[in-house]
Amino acid sequence: MKGLLRKRMLEEWQTSWKNGDTGRKIYNIMPSVSLRPTNWIREDVIFFSQHGPFPAYHKRFHLSDSDYCSCCGIGTALHYAKECIYTMYWHMRKPAPNFEQEWLKRVANNLVSRQKIRGIIKFISESRYLFRPP
Repeated sequence: MKGLLRKRMLEEWQTSWKNGDTGRKIYNIMPSVSLRPTNWIREDVIFFSQHGPFPAYHKRFHLSDSDYCSCCGIGTALHYAKECIYTMYWHMRKPAPNFEQEWLKRVANNLVSRQKIRGIIKFISESRYLFRPP
């Protein structure tokens, strides 16, 4: 009985996750639900959900008038991971635009890449004064 309940619960959860309106950025990286932990920490969630200390996020929720980073690029999570001059130490190779989603999946599953992501998020959080719009 316990196994049947578990199976039914996972099926309902998967259906809800697949048809939901929220969490689509994470859904695109992890389309299947699982009871196994992902071992993501706060910085991983911030980067992959793109909810955090990013000018584009602040502008989207009307917390700022500008979505630009102080280096004059649009301040998204991917901007900091690939092109911002202030986070150059942690940069990763740019994917072709049509492979960006696949790139995110690979980064999410690669511990070395996630360490870079964690460094970027910590640096942005500790150095907010650098990332104000021009």
